[in-house]
Amino acid sequence: MATETKTEKEITVEEKLFALYDLQKVVSKIDEIKILRGELPLEVQDLEDEIIGLNTRLEHFETEIKEVQATILSKKIEIEESQTKIQRYKEQQENVRNNREFDNLSKEIEFQTLEIELSEKRIREFSALKESKVAEQALAIEKLKERKLDLEQKKGELNEIVSETKQEEEKLREEAKKIEILIEPRLLAAFKRIRKNARNGLGVVYVQRDACGGCFNKIPAQRQLDIRLRKKIIVCEYCGRILVDQELAGVLQAVAAE
Repeated sequence: MATETKTEKEITVEEKLFALYDLQKVVSKIDEIKILRGELPLEVQDLEDEIIGLNTRLEHFETEIKEVQATILSKKIEIEESQTKIQRYKEQQENVRNNREFDNLSKEIEFQTLEIELSEKRIREFSALKESKVAEQALAIEKLKERKLDLEQKKGELNEIVSETKQEEEKLREEAKKIEILIEPRLLAAFKRIRKNARNGLGVVYVQRDACGGCFNKIPAQRQLDIRLRKKIIVCEYCGRILVDQELAGVLQAVAAE
């Protein structure tokens, strides 16, 4: 009969520690790939967001400029209407029957003249506003061109790095999944939580010079002995990282080989 796969209860603490440390090594390599990419993904995202904002801003400029142009056109039409009325009133003045009618027409002419002056003033104001909007629009268009060039460059850099590391990263992620199967869900969740809150993503560290390899606080001799015995999961009382001994981490062999 084929040997049955070990159940969760049959996996020893030592095997769990080996699995955790192996998982830490793999995810640390994945972290190194992310560090290699640096801030590029965030820079690309920021540029994409800025470009969306600039496009929206340009749409607003287009709408505002059209509205200003429509207002200027309406004021020009009002001037033409007032000029037509003035011409008609002047013609009527030539055929008035008394001074009262003449004075009334004169007041109408004066009123329409003021309306023309007011409309001309509004046209000057809106023309200046239009020039300002067009100038702002031109700056936004230029800025959009620059940001698109920046985005193209950053995407090129990011794609180059991703293409170089994609295969390696996928291989590492597959390896991490295989190791995670060997670790019980509660312990795996604890490891991920510790790693998320720990400096440099280190959730498992080995003892270095009688101290925690993560926060470098001293570890009592008895606790170090317990770590070397590998009978239970021990965490640093200062930083919460899971602790393993140097031999398990393969450090002693490395030193001996040198």
